[in-house]
Amino acid sequence: MHIKYVLYEGIYLFRLINVVLVEVLRKAKTLLSLRSCKNSMASNNLLVLLIFIVAAASVESCHGSLSPDYYKRTCPKVLSIVEEGVAAAIKKEPRMGASLLRLHFHDCFVNGCDGSLLLDDNATFIGEKTAAANNNSVRGFNVVDDIKAKLEKACPGVVSCADILAIAARDSTVMLGGPSWEVKLGRRDSTTASRAAANNSLPAPTFNISRLLSSFAAQGLSLKDLVALSGSHTIGLARCTTFRPHIYNDSNIDASFAKALKRKCPKSGNDNVHQPLDFQTPTSFDNLYFHHLLKMKGLLRSDQELFNGTSADFLVALLMKN
Repeated sequence: MHIKYVLYEGIYLFRLINVVLVEVLRKAKTLLSLRSCKNSMASNNLLVLLIFIVAAASVESCHGSLSPDYYKRTCPKVLSIVEEGVAAAIKKEPRMGASLLRLHFHDCFVNGCDGSLLLDDNATFIGEKTAAANNNSVRGFNVVDDIKAKLEKACPGVVSCADILAIAARDSTVMLGGPSWEVKLGRRDSTTASRAAANNSLPAPTFNISRLLSSFAAQGLSLKDLVALSGSHTIGLARCTTFRPHIYNDSNIDASFAKALKRKCPKSGNDNVHQPLDFQTPTSFDNLYFHHLLKMKGLLRSDQELFNGTSADFLVALLMKN
C-alpha cells in the first residue's frame, strides 16, 4: 500500500525553538504516516514548552484531499458544536480531555484515523473496543455520541465520527493549556473493525524500548516520533494493572516513588485504582512528564524506557530543558 508522507509545521508558543532542537528535530517538522487507504495522520512535533501531541492532520486519502474547509458549506457549525461538547465534558471531568486525545490516537494507530474504534461488535466482526490496550481503558465514547447527536440535528449524515475524534483531540489539548492547530477534515468512517488488528498494532504499557520501536516502526514512525508522541502522557491517568509490572519488577524506578505507588497498588487487588501519568500536573499540558523521566519517576514501564540508557535519552533531555 502506498504511504503518503506529510510535512506538518510544528507549533511555536511563547518562544522560538533553539538551534539545537531545530537541528535534532528537523526544524519542528516530522514525517508521520499511519498506514491506511483512508488517510494518513500527520502530527505536530513541538508544542507548549516543546511537547508533542497527536494532531489528526492529513492532506491525502484514497477518497480525496482533506481540507479544513471540508464542511464549510455542508455543516458550517461543526467546529463550534464539537468545541462546545468537549468543553462541557472537560468542565464536568477534567480527565476527559486526556481520554479524548487518547481515543483519537488509539483509533489512528490501527489502520488509520477512520473511527473504527467506535464500532461495537456485531455478527460480522469483533471490534477494537475489547483489544488488550483498549478494554476497560479507552473512554469518552459517550462524549463522542453526544457530539454526534448534536451534529446530526444540525446537518444530518454529513460529519464523520473520525473527524469528530480529530477535532475533539485538538480541542481537548487546547482546553488543557496546550496549543491549537488546524485540523484537516473529510475522513470517512470505517464500516468494520478488528480486535486482532488492534492487538497487533497498539503498543502496550509493559513494552521495553525495543518493542516500542518495533511497534512504531510498523507504522512508519521513528524514535523521535515515539519520544514526542509519548509526551502526551503529560495528561491523564493510568490503572494499577498498567503500572504494576513496572513498580514491582523493574529497577529503573525511583525507590521512594515506587514505594508510594505500592501502597496504592498492591501486588494483587485494587486493579482499578488510578494514578496520574504526570503526578504534578495531570490536567495541564506541559513538559513535566519529561522532567519526571529524568528523575526515574515514569509511571509506566513504557514511559521510563524512554530514559533508560538508550539513544532516546538525548531527546528526552532536550524536551525537558525546553
